[in-house]
Amino acid sequence: MTGKSTFTALAPVALALLAGAILPFQAASNALVGRLLGHPLWGALVSLAVSVMVVVPALWVLRAPAPAMAQAAVGPWWLWIGGVLGAIYVASAAAVTPRLGAGGFLVCVVAGQIVVSVLVDHFGLMGLGARPVNATRLAGVALILGGVLLVVQGGTARAAAAP
Repeated sequence: MTGKSTFTALAPVALALLAGAILPFQAASNALVGRLLGHPLWGALVSLAVSVMVVVPALWVLRAPAPAMAQAAVGPWWLWIGGVLGAIYVASAAAVTPRLGAGGFLVCVVAGQIVVSVLVDHFGLMGLGARPVNATRLAGVALILGGVLLVVQGGTARAAAAP
């Protein structure tokens, strides 16, 4: 692999790692905003409004072409649920992070992602090819769920012991 192709191959991985690394800060920020404003949904609204204020200028700076609404209009029914699901995630982060901590919340998020992803793969949902569940994949899911118990219980024991 040449230097450029190595960079090209690693750039998406680095961006995904960065995205994962910022999630604890997003969850904690949304939780605090929600607490200060009086309800987790206010934290979610502020987060989503700030997102719009960041994305709109980015579209302009990057000179993104106008959206192809005609193509999107004939897409599958589930095409538009991303915003709803994003709002549920952001509101959940604002509501649950104060109770579980950033680590507890995010380990549950990751576990939920893995469990549902395995089901999506198994049934070939949302345009993906089917990848049947097997013993190895089930063992991986079991290990992840075990990790959830360890992180959440460990965080609970520590929080209870704190002065």
